[in-house]
Amino acid sequence: MITSNKLNSDSPIAFFDSGIGGLTVLNKVKKVLPDESFIYYGDTVHMPYGEKTKEQLLEYSDNIFRFFEEKGCKAVVMACNTTSSVIYNDVAGKYNFKLYPIVQSVAEVLSGLNIKRLGIFATRATIESKAYSKNIARYNQNIEVFGQFCPDWVHFVEENSMDKPENIKIIKADLDKMLANEPERIVLGCTHYPFARGMISQVVGDKVAIFDGGNGTAREMKRRLSSAGKLSDAEGKGKVEFINSRNTAEELELCRYLLNRKI
Repeated sequence: MITSNKLNSDSPIAFFDSGIGGLTVLNKVKKVLPDESFIYYGDTVHMPYGEKTKEQLLEYSDNIFRFFEEKGCKAVVMACNTTSSVIYNDVAGKYNFKLYPIVQSVAEVLSGLNIKRLGIFATRATIESKAYSKNIARYNQNIEVFGQFCPDWVHFVEENSMDKPENIKIIKADLDKMLANEPERIVLGCTHYPFARGMISQVVGDKVAIFDGGNGTAREMKRRLSSAGKLSDAEGKGKVEFINSRNTAEELELCRYLLNRKI
């Protein structure tokens, strides 16, 4: 195992999620930190995380984090709203790298918005944990949060079936239910959901602004790594390594394709 004092600025940054969703965050971070090298771990064998127990999430994440320690990662992005919501407090400080949980990072940004009503689309586990409302309330108690879980969306994204008429009907029904709350902003509180952003925007139009946390996470990572003197100086030589628990050529090729797709 590589200990924290042996990590340097050229050590890789790791991302993990239950599938391809975290690529939406890596896409943003890679643009802000082009000199860094990244490892992306998609745990598709156990997808979706939003339907798993806390004990299962702790087991899956520990196996992945131990792997990241062996790979000598200097930072790990919990590019999964479910794990950030449910287990972050249990795993923070246990490993030889800095953890960046997406929910907590995004909640601080959201708390600074001049709004009163905020909608959150996420998995059941994220919504039931009330992680967004609790973390936003730490900074701003004047924002009312409306959470709604969308059990089908992750499967639509992983299957690349968002354009099927029957699936479009389900997405529109979920959006109409949320719009009944009259939110001023809607947060895509699952990293899979930005892949459906085109469909969401068609339904919502210019009524409500759509927000996802990739950009905020990217800026926060750059600030903290710079402050710690851990930014890479590889000058554009950074690379991305894809790893998948299902470990098929098709899964890895899909990751390469989606990372460079306009989101």
